[in-house]
Amino acid sequence: MKSPLPRIGSGFLASLTVLFLSTLLGLSAATPTAQFNVRDYGAVGDGHQLETAAFKATIEACAAKGGGVVYVPPGNYLTGTVELMSHVTLQIEAGATILGSENPDDYPPAENPWGETGQRRAWISPLIYAIDAENITLTGRGTIDGQGAIWWKRVRLNLPKKFPPGPQNDEERAEAAKLSHGRPNLIRLVRCKDVVIETINIRNSPQWNIHPLLCEQLRVEGVTINNPATMAHNTDGINPESCRNVQINNCRIDTGDDGITLKSGINEAGHKMGRPCENITITNCVIYHAHGGVTIGSEMSGGVRNVTVSNCVFQNTDNGIRIKSQRGRGGVVERINVSGIVMQDVPTPITITTFYSGVDKPDEIYPKNEGTPVFRDMLFSNIIARGATNAGAIVGLKEQPIENLTFSNIHIEAQKTFGITNASGIVFLDSVIDTAKGPALTLKNTTGVEYERLRTRAPHKDTPLVQTEEASDKPSGPASR
Repeated sequence: MKSPLPRIGSGFLASLTVLFLSTLLGLSAATPTAQFNVRDYGAVGDGHQLETAAFKATIEACAAKGGGVVYVPPGNYLTGTVELMSHVTLQIEAGATILGSENPDDYPPAENPWGETGQRRAWISPLIYAIDAENITLTGRGTIDGQGAIWWKRVRLNLPKKFPPGPQNDEERAEAAKLSHGRPNLIRLVRCKDVVIETINIRNSPQWNIHPLLCEQLRVEGVTINNPATMAHNTDGINPESCRNVQINNCRIDTGDDGITLKSGINEAGHKMGRPCENITITNCVIYHAHGGVTIGSEMSGGVRNVTVSNCVFQNTDNGIRIKSQRGRGGVVERINVSGIVMQDVPTPITITTFYSGVDKPDEIYPKNEGTPVFRDMLFSNIIARGATNAGAIVGLKEQPIENLTFSNIHIEAQKTFGITNASGIVFLDSVIDTAKGPALTLKNTTGVEYERLRTRAPHKDTPLVQTEEASDKPSGPASR
C-alpha cells in the first residue's frame, strides 16, 4: 500500500501561488530599506566636533545606492548645512539632537529662486536643505536645535534704534558683522516633490523654522516647534511659499512670529513668478504666542487660493486668523474656508486687511492696477473666541473692497467692536458678538451687509447692535437688537 500524499495546507498553497505569479510577472520580494548610520561615516555626536562632512558623506552614499535611510543615533551633532537628496529619509532617533552651527561660514550662499528683484536678495543656506529633490522624508523622535540665541542677538545689535544701545565694544561689533549675509532658516526645501516632515522636535531656529518653497505634495505631520515668544525675531513656524497640495496636521507651534503662514512671493518677483500657494489643508494644530495663528501674506503677490483651516486651537497669539497685504503687492486671495477654531486670549481673533503697511490712507482712492490686492470669497464658521480686545478687524481699499465674506456660528467675547471698512457682501449667520462697550459691529464704507441673524448677549443702553459710519450703502437688518 502506497503511503498517502502529505496534506498541503492552504497557507502553503497561497505562498506557492504568490511565488508562481511573482515569477511569471517578473516581480521580486520586497527588500528591507537600506540604512546608513552617520557614525559609520565619521560622525562623533559629542556636540563639539563639526559633523557637516560626515552627514554629507552619509547622504551621498545613501543616494548612490538609490536611496534609503540616513540614521542619526542618540548623541549631539554640531553641523552646518545638511543637504538632502532624492529618495533619502533622514531619521533622527529619539535622544539625537542636530545642533546648528553658530558660524555663518558653515552656511554657504544659496540660490534665490526669486532672482534679484524685490526683497531677500542675498540668501544663506539653511541648516537642513533640499533643492530639486523628490521623495524625501525628515522623521524621527529626535530634535533639531538651531541654537538661534546668538543669531537673535546679532539682529538686535544691527538694529540699535529698536534695541538700544547697539554694539558697545569690538566683540559686539564683530558679532553684528556676522549677520551681513543674513540668517539661516532651520529647514528650507526648494522645488521639491513628495515631501514628508513628521514627528520631529524643532527649536531655537535662527529665522523661519520650516520653509517649503515652490514645492508640491508636501505633508507636515506631528511636528513640535518651540522658539521663545520674545526676542526670537522672525521665527515663523511653517511657511509654505508658492506651494501646491500641502497638508499640515497635528502640529504644536510656540514661536516668536507667525505660527503657520502661506506666502507666494513679494511685489515684482511674485508677479513675475505667478505661482500661487494653493490647495492647502491645515488641521488639528495648537498654536501659542505667535503674531498670528494662521496667516496669509503679506508676501502674497502670486496669489493664495483653495485653503481649509479646521479644528485648531490658538492661545495667546496676537491674531487668530490673519490675512494681510497692501497696495503694490497685487495677487488674489480667494476660496478660504476656516472652521472649528477655538481661541483664548487672542487680542484680535480675525484680521483681514489690504492696508497692512499703513503708509497710505484707506479713505483715499488709488488707481487699480496689477499691484492692487484682491481678497474675496471666504467662509468662517464654528469659531469661539474669548478674552479678545477687538472682536475683529476687516480693512479693505476704497478702490478694491474686500468681497464676499460669510461668518456662520461665530461666538466672540471682546472688549470692543468688530470693525469693517471698505468691504462688500458681508453676511453674518447665527452669530454672537458680545462687547464690554460699544456696538457689536461697526461699518464704514461697507455695502451689502446682512446681519439679521447676528445678535449680542451683552447689549448696552443707547448703543445699537450695528453702528454705521459714513457708509456708502445702508446695511440690511434692524437698527438694534
